[in-house]
Amino acid sequence: MWRCISRVEHGPSRCDAPTIQEIDLQNAVVKAINLALGRKDSMIEVLKRNIKTVLNHGTETSVGSIDAKLESMQKELLKRANARKDYNEIVDEIYLLRGLKQDALLESAEREGLKQRISEMEEFLNEQASEIASYDEQLVRRLIEKVTVFDDKLTVEFKSGVKIDIEIECKK
Repeated sequence: MWRCISRVEHGPSRCDAPTIQEIDLQNAVVKAINLALGRKDSMIEVLKRNIKTVLNHGTETSVGSIDAKLESMQKELLKRANARKDYNEIVDEIYLLRGLKQDALLESAEREGLKQRISEMEEFLNEQASEIASYDEQLVRRLIEKVTVFDDKLTVEFKSGVKIDIEIECKK
């Protein structure tokens, strides 16, 4: 049985989310995976669009341009330091650029991770010839990002970003 942790720890007044039996949750996830398989062609098109979106959503400032600016600022810093001029402004800008570079690297890594998850989902869809018959924990961990429980439905969100709603009956 699955319950909202706030409800378990603090009582029903803290969370009115329904309780769901594990077997019902597993069946709903299998149904969502099979729906994805049944709509394989349209799902693959969505995945391809998602990949294109991920690839086109580049960082506004590329790591290369930040590196070039950093190199330029470091040379200016050395010039000012050797000439015994004030260089505090340049140091501040160098720290800012290093932060921007770190952010750009992180965003790039996140984009690559999402691209990989989308590719894995596409590969799974292409490999499957028929529906899955039973719940498979490894498959679910590979494909599913999260499941959100509502009063009348579950929303199964795949790691690729695709969401499928499954109608259910839950007990409060």
